[in-house]
Amino acid sequence: TALAVLAVLQAVTDVSDVGRTLAVMIGLGVSVDYALFVVTRHCQQVSEGMDVSESVARATATAGRAVVIAGGTVAVAVLGLAAAGIPFVARLGQSAAIAVVVGVLAAITLLPAALAIAGSGLGRWRIPFVSGPRPVDLDAPPDRTHGWARWSLTVTRKPWPFLIGGLALLLLLAAPVLRMELGQVDAGSDPPGSTTREAYALISSGFGPGFNGPVQVVLEGPLAKQSALAVADRARDLAGVIEVSPPVRSSIADVAMINVVPATAPASPRTTDLVEKLAQRLKPAAGAGTAVYATGLTAVGVDLSDRVASRLPWFIAAVVLISFVLLMFEFRSLLVPLQAAVMNLLSVAAAFGVVVAIFQWGILRQQIGVPEAVAIEAWVPMMMFAILFGLSMDYEVFLLSRVREGWEQTRDAHRSVALGLASTARVISAAALIMVSVFLAFVLNDNVIVKMLGIGLATAVLVDATIIRLMLVPAVLSLCGQWNWWLPGRRGRGGEQPGTPPS
Repeated sequence: TALAVLAVLQAVTDVSDVGRTLAVMIGLGVSVDYALFVVTRHCQQVSEGMDVSESVARATATAGRAVVIAGGTVAVAVLGLAAAGIPFVARLGQSAAIAVVVGVLAAITLLPAALAIAGSGLGRWRIPFVSGPRPVDLDAPPDRTHGWARWSLTVTRKPWPFLIGGLALLLLLAAPVLRMELGQVDAGSDPPGSTTREAYALISSGFGPGFNGPVQVVLEGPLAKQSALAVADRARDLAGVIEVSPPVRSSIADVAMINVVPATAPASPRTTDLVEKLAQRLKPAAGAGTAVYATGLTAVGVDLSDRVASRLPWFIAAVVLISFVLLMFEFRSLLVPLQAAVMNLLSVAAAFGVVVAIFQWGILRQQIGVPEAVAIEAWVPMMMFAILFGLSMDYEVFLLSRVREGWEQTRDAHRSVALGLASTARVISAAALIMVSVFLAFVLNDNVIVKMLGIGLATAVLVDATIIRLMLVPAVLSLCGQWNWWLPGRRGRGGEQPGTPPS
C-alpha cells in the first residue's frame, strides 16, 4: 500500500530508488512489529479466559494505543528531516513516514477486524514444540518461576549490576562514533564488475582519480572574463590540483568557468580540504567586484556534508524534545520520558559506532561486500537517527504501557516493572528478531549507502531490544521506584501525589 501511495506521488514529486527501498525496509519492519504487539496481547488475554470479542477490543484499546503513540513518534521523527533544508533527505523522510502511517492504520483497523473474524480459530494450528503466550505469575515459588518472569525478577531485585554492565557494553559499541567522518561515497565503492566501478577505474588509471570528480570554478562580475586567465594560473599553482582547463567565457553574460581537477579522488579527505578553500584561495586573483564560486558534484557533496554537520545537533535536539513532550503527556511523568530519551540516544550512538567501525575503519567490510573503507555518507547519520529514534520508541512505549498498567493496578513500583518486562519481553524479542532480519537482508544490496542503513538499523534494533529493554530500562525504573510516575504540579487519584502508595 505504501508503495502504491509513492507511485501516485511520483506523478507530482520525485521519489528516488533509495526512497522506495527505505519505504520497503521501514514498512516491513514496523508493520510486523505493530501487528505482533496487538496479536500477542490478544492471544495472551484469550489464554487467560477472556471472550474473543472483548479481547480484540481491549487489545486494540491498549496495545493499539501504544502502536499509535509509537508510530506517531516515528512519523514525526522522519518528517522532521525536512528541517535539514536538504530536499532529497526530506523526500526520503516523507517516504518513510508514509510507510509508517500505513502500518499503523493497518494495525488498528484491518488487523482487529481480521482477529474478530478468526475468532477462536486463531490458535487452532500451533507449531510443534513452541508454546503460546502464558499468563505471567510472579508469585510462583522460585523453583517454578522460569523464563522471562525469572529474568524480570532478577533484574528488578538487583538492578545495579545490570545497569553498570549494560552501560559498559553500550559505551564500548558507541566509542568509534567519536571518530566519525562525514563525506561522500563515490563510484569507487561500487561493486566490482559494475559498469560505474569499471568506468571509475578506467578514468583513474588513464587520467587520475581526480578526473572522476572535477570542480567547476565559476566567476561572475563585470571583469570576470578578463580575470579568468589570472584565476586559472592561480589554480594551477595550488597544491592538490593536477590540471586546470582553459577558461570558458559566456557570450550572453558576465560569467566565466574554469574546470579544476583535483589530484585525489572525490571521496578523499584531501579533495574535501581543497574544495572547501578553493574559492577563497582564488578570490585575490579574481579581483574586486568578481564573485568566485566552486560547484560540481564533488563541491555539492562537500557543501552537503558541511550543512548536515552544522544542523545535525539541532535536529537531534528537536527530535528528542518533541519525543520527550509526547511521552510526558502520554505517561504523565517527567522521569519516564527523560530515561526514554537517554536510552534511545545510547542505542543510536551504539549503532553509529558499529557503522563507523565497519565502513570507515574497514572492520568486516569485505564480508558484507564493501571493497574499500569509505567515509560515512553525509545524510546517512541524520536519516538513521530519525528512523532509529522512532523505532526505539516503539519498544519503549510498548514496555512502559504495560509497566504503567501494572502500576495503576498494584501501586507497587518494583512489581509493576517486573510484570511489564515479563509480559512484553517475549514479544519485543520476537519483533526485534524479525526487524533485524529485514534490515540485514538489505546488506545484500549492491548500494553501499543501503548497506550502511541496513547495518545501522539492524544494530540499533538488536541493541535496543536486548541491552536497553531487557537490562537498562527495567534497572533504571526499579531504581527510581515510585518517582517514575511523578510530574510536578500533578495530583493523583484521591488528591495524593503520583507515586504515593495507596493506604
